[in-house]
Amino acid sequence: MKVILYVSFFLFTSKSIIAQVNPNNIEIVRGEYGTPHIFGQTDEEVAFGLAWAHAEDDFKTIQETFLPSKSLMGHYQGKEGVKLDYISQLLKCEELVEKEMRSFSPKFLSVVNGYVEGLNAYAKKFPNKVLVKKSFPMTSKEYLVGFNFVIHFFSDISKVLKDLYSNDIPLIQDSVLNNIGSNGMAFNKSKTKDNKTYININTHQPLEGPFSWYEAHLHSEEGWNMLGGLFPGSPFPFIGTNENLAWTHTYNYPDLIDVYQMQVHPKKNNYYLYDGKWTKFDISRAKLKIKLKTGLVIPLRKKILWSNYGPVVKNDSGLFSFHLNALENISAIEQWYQMNKAENFTDFKKALQIMGIPRFNIVYADKEDNIFYMSNGQIPLRDSNYNWASTLPGNTSKTKTKGCFSIDDLPQMKNPKSGYIFNTNNTPFNCSHKDDNLREENFHSALGYREKYNNRSLRFEELISSYDKISYQDLIDIKYDQQYANPIFCPFKINKVFDFSCEDSSEFNDLLKIIQSWDRKADVNNIGAAQFSIFFKNLRKKLNKIEFDFEEEIPDTIIRECLQLTQNHLMKNFNKLDISLGEYQKHIRLNIEMPVGGLVDMIAESSSKKYKNGKVKIVKGDSYIMLVRFGDGLPEIETVLPYGISNDSTSIHFTDQMKMYVNHERKKMTLNKAEIYNNSSNIYHPK
Repeated sequence: MKVILYVSFFLFTSKSIIAQVNPNNIEIVRGEYGTPHIFGQTDEEVAFGLAWAHAEDDFKTIQETFLPSKSLMGHYQGKEGVKLDYISQLLKCEELVEKEMRSFSPKFLSVVNGYVEGLNAYAKKFPNKVLVKKSFPMTSKEYLVGFNFVIHFFSDISKVLKDLYSNDIPLIQDSVLNNIGSNGMAFNKSKTKDNKTYININTHQPLEGPFSWYEAHLHSEEGWNMLGGLFPGSPFPFIGTNENLAWTHTYNYPDLIDVYQMQVHPKKNNYYLYDGKWTKFDISRAKLKIKLKTGLVIPLRKKILWSNYGPVVKNDSGLFSFHLNALENISAIEQWYQMNKAENFTDFKKALQIMGIPRFNIVYADKEDNIFYMSNGQIPLRDSNYNWASTLPGNTSKTKTKGCFSIDDLPQMKNPKSGYIFNTNNTPFNCSHKDDNLREENFHSALGYREKYNNRSLRFEELISSYDKISYQDLIDIKYDQQYANPIFCPFKINKVFDFSCEDSSEFNDLLKIIQSWDRKADVNNIGAAQFSIFFKNLRKKLNKIEFDFEEEIPDTIIRECLQLTQNHLMKNFNKLDISLGEYQKHIRLNIEMPVGGLVDMIAESSSKKYKNGKVKIVKGDSYIMLVRFGDGLPEIETVLPYGISNDSTSIHFTDQMKMYVNHERKKMTLNKAEIYNNSSNIYHPK
């Protein structure tokens, strides 16, 4: 074991990866829609093949994910990019990897080496596609530094830094990490008509960018047979199914970060009070490079301060420090690998006990008819004498957390009598039938869960209550449901518009009739959904602008103003009021423009932004859909992506799933090797 660990450490820290994979042992099999099926003898070979295949489809985004780990984003993007390089060094991602790498198993490190070797091989073969010449070859250490940097952004670091820097620093896709939704639903045989176990894997992520899904199938002779979704630069799926079990994640809202106001010395620079003593900040300097508009690259140095709590940020109000578990823990990546390799619930639960993944609900099902839910999180153990929801005093070790809640402390449920579990980002204390639900009073109040329910949870409960047992078609109908609960759940009192009277403003009557007669549905032919959506966006923008107390009734004057804005928008851009949702909302890539249904916080969600001519395009929502049935033999699987497997605009797979996506259809997938080869469109080695 010592020899294996030494070799793994050498490969891990080496400036150039020593070849451990023979590409001739790897086959990439592309099917009708281009999804890569990677076959190899070892996990290392499969990881190499995944890196190659994903680079073929989206090398640019993969590179952008890891440039900050080598302090090269400033070299690539100039002023904006160098800020991300600084954040990576502020968080001391490299130091953590150096400190904690020995906690990884030798096998896992070897798999990471295989993946990085694949990226390096692709960069060497196609140097014209490399964004920054000095970025390759990459070492496994640099890879894990980049992965650790990304993991911070699953731990609310975006919001904390944004608040502390007063929006001066742009953060990685910060906007897409707010209001993230997802659906996970699992049903065991007691609830299904065909005596099979179902799971709906249905995350709501951005449709494009570094947090959009890529689909791949990994198959080694070492027991890896996993199909699922991963982000650019990930060495394996984070959600999906193997031949034995499947799982998905949904976003949850535990309190993961603590912020401290430092008491600095009145005269001596770089000292702060801590447990009655003046303590010097740990001081280092970030080594940065920035590319000017002229093309000249110049070096920069910027001071980094650390306290006993963690990184320190200075703003107009003083010095603040913060702490989160990602500053000390890099085990999330190996946990996902072990979840991939799990053969049964016992294996899966053992992987969860690593407790490396910073957050996310887990919804699970397997071929043994187990269904399981857990609200996961690296939630700090905190002294109840302090208000942890506020800024904390940074002068005492009493406010420094020591450890996190254990897995046994977290809300979880296995095989409820109702036969189903679900999560739509709602409270863990409503994850099944009301008679089976966990009781909040049985859990520590410091766990800090936030969102009790939403339209998707309310609508799901309404739908499932009408079934004694469900068929597979019923599952499909539930998954693609596009209707709000009634009344609509909203942070502000939106339902007032449905009873609003416009007797003194008759010019709005026709529009108001459309909104008030709306059936709360959002299929492409629906009349009322677009009108409501435009009104809702106008109202939300107006209320946010005036910092309105959402608990209060919305003044009639604001309702009228937003109706006027909605009517103006419709008449200016469509020359009529009674447009369908499909006329207003589009699914777009290149020159393809398709009507698409769904609105924010529907089970089949669509979130949109401005497009042109008064229309909107969807940018978030059903980002990867996988439906799995466990019965006899291998699982039955159907999946779809919003656009296609490739981000290369010249590829036929850039847009070839769009029609299926908008029509609520899916492609059949399989884990059967013989079937995959028989239906292949291309088979090749990664070289």
